[in-house]
Amino acid sequence: MERKLLNLLLSLCIASLPFLFKGTKMRENLVIFFSKGVIATLIDAYVVGTKKIEYPVRPIPKIFKTNIIYDMLFFPILSVIWVKISYNDKLLKILLKSLIFSVPMSIGQWFMEKNTRLFKWNKWSPFHTFASVSFTLFTIRGLVGLLKIVDRFKGKQNITEN
Repeated sequence: MERKLLNLLLSLCIASLPFLFKGTKMRENLVIFFSKGVIATLIDAYVVGTKKIEYPVRPIPKIFKTNIIYDMLFFPILSVIWVKISYNDKLLKILLKSLIFSVPMSIGQWFMEKNTRLFKWNKWSPFHTFASVSFTLFTIRGLVGLLKIVDRFKGKQNITEN
């Protein structure tokens, strides 16, 4: 059953990619996607290395101790979607919209940990998931805010040069 769930998740992630990277903000979306992949992989490597979480069933288990589908596809895709829906929002709305992602993710992981062999939590809880998902979402959102400032600054420079 776990392999089927991982194959379903992989299929859904791959099918969603063309829809996420179209439009005018493709550069930002790619930066978000790859940045979140790096952040998620680093955090997961630490968490698995300290034996807080184990992934008994995972892709390419001889090479990776983490679940690369989560780290390099699923979480980055969710971050791209989250930034898209919160792109022009102020801080309060961003905080509220982050709950749309972090709460279901925490509940979903808790349910999966209890009912599948995809996760094994040793020193972990839904609150840890909530905190780590929220932290990475806000880190990525901060990066997008920085990109917006840089783009505005570059736009002003181009106007004064012409």
